[in-house]
Amino acid sequence: MQNVTQTTSTITTRDGVQIYYKDWGPRGGQPVVLSHGWPLNADSWESAAFHLANNGFRVITHDRRGHGRSSQPWDGNDMDHYADDLAQLIEALDLKNIILAGFSTGGGEVARYVGRHGTGRIAKLGLISAVPPLMLKTETNPGGLPMEVFDGLRAGSVANRAQLYLDIASGPFYGYNRPGAKPSQGIIQAWYAQGMQAGHKNTYDSIKAFSETDFRDDLKKFDKPTLIIHGDDDQIVPIDAAGKASAAIVKQAKLIIYAGAPHGLTDTHKDQFNADFLAFAQS
Repeated sequence: MQNVTQTTSTITTRDGVQIYYKDWGPRGGQPVVLSHGWPLNADSWESAAFHLANNGFRVITHDRRGHGRSSQPWDGNDMDHYADDLAQLIEALDLKNIILAGFSTGGGEVARYVGRHGTGRIAKLGLISAVPPLMLKTETNPGGLPMEVFDGLRAGSVANRAQLYLDIASGPFYGYNRPGAKPSQGIIQAWYAQGMQAGHKNTYDSIKAFSETDFRDDLKKFDKPTLIIHGDDDQIVPIDAAGKASAAIVKQAKLIIYAGAPHGLTDTHKDQFNADFLAFAQS
């Protein structure tokens, strides 16, 4: 078995995947580890990471396997591997007393990390516009989204991935398809650029990972203060089956609902989000 090796900006996991990470802020600060959404990378956390680091926290953001500057393995594009990669990064940096939070798919990664690795290194948890407990509609999860939604994403990925990403970023992700919305071309292009940097196979496989993984048992293992933030106009991960449902499972959860906010609230409502998350981190 290959040992974990570390450079200044990457680790190589035990199965040989190189994971890129950023390490911002004072080294002596309390660590905040932020996990990104699909099909993005650590850059999507830039605003929050900058704000937290400027307020004395050590902020680590990584590119999930197959995304951003990390390598693009053909296999292992699933929540168990995502969570284990995160655990190996945390262990390689020997982080403790961590505030661990995830956005969208990253919320699933955080939940599965807790399920597989526990909370021994964790002080607080955050689920932001996050996919848990379960996105897919099933007999035991009637409020979820039908499989056709995710089949559509897969079909779009194969037919014209670039156009799919442009359509998502310029439409429902940031609520730019709503009446009166004022789209930011910069935000749209940043989303698109991050998505296209990710691997085709990796992002394709990840659709199954974020939509079909059942995190209900993982959430039951959350035993640290947990902040859940969700927009009530989230068209990507609807609040009722996600943020509200997770808050009903996690014992120490604080749910903050952003009225009218879309999925990508860390950008569209960044001042409010940065203030709320900093207050939670400092509490």
